[in-house]
Amino acid sequence: MIKSMTGYGKHIVQLPKGKVVIEIRSLNSKQLDINLRMPNIYKSKEIEIRNMAKKSLERGKIDISINVDSFNIGKNTFINKDVVNKYFTQMEDVYKTLDVEPNKNDIMNNIMKFPDILQSKDEELDENDWILIRKGIELALEKINDFRIQEGAAIIKDILDRVNNIKNSLAQVPQYEEQRVPTVKQRLLDKMNEWCDVKNIDEHRLEQEIVYYLEKLDITEEKVRLSNHCNYFFETVEKDNAPGRKLGFISQEMGREINTMGSKANNHDIQKLVVLMKDELEKIKEQSLNIL
Repeated sequence: MIKSMTGYGKHIVQLPKGKVVIEIRSLNSKQLDINLRMPNIYKSKEIEIRNMAKKSLERGKIDISINVDSFNIGKNTFINKDVVNKYFTQMEDVYKTLDVEPNKNDIMNNIMKFPDILQSKDEELDENDWILIRKGIELALEKINDFRIQEGAAIIKDILDRVNNIKNSLAQVPQYEEQRVPTVKQRLLDKMNEWCDVKNIDEHRLEQEIVYYLEKLDITEEKVRLSNHCNYFFETVEKDNAPGRKLGFISQEMGREINTMGSKANNHDIQKLVVLMKDELEKIKEQSLNIL
């Protein structure tokens, strides 16, 4: 199945304390590159999450975001009573030393502003919560894969249409090749007329030279190879599950044959067809980069 490397998947997990929002985005890349953002409480599961993404998405620039809504997961805040008692005793002593009647409410209000009164400790991950979150990640990965499949179908349709356009242009080349022999012959004669008297030219030798010249300009092999590359392109799309890299290599080979054909063409009409094929091939290469 053809997949794009561009995709998006989102799933929301409802936990007893609140909800966890899981979002996964992907873009094209030559390798697998995973960027993971999540609260510290889930850090122990990072390798597991990365392995899940690697197995499901295979390749691409992957951004995974796990965000917490509605509750402060990962932190457990509490009042340090021992510190409060010590501060309170010391404050009472200060009041007595200054011969001031202590006001317990004022003392408490001041103490609660001290930075070390409120303390926090990391909350341990609840395994029951993790089971739900892990399932949520699996569902988000399924959604991004569905997105990739839909996107891949659209991309590959466009690519194959362009390969067909190249084949159609290639099929028009032979009708212009017949014009090349008289054109080349006349061009050589015109040049010779400029340089010397052609009355004493050996016609047989001239024909041999023209044949030799045309053999150097022959594009039969290029046409055959380009046609084979186009057919192989279709075969690869049908048989390979992740043909992105292979399609890129085939596109390069197609480009070599088209360029050689253009350099040998020596015919205006064939050159126009070559330009059309090059234009289609550039778009194929660009689209192929996004195929998994």
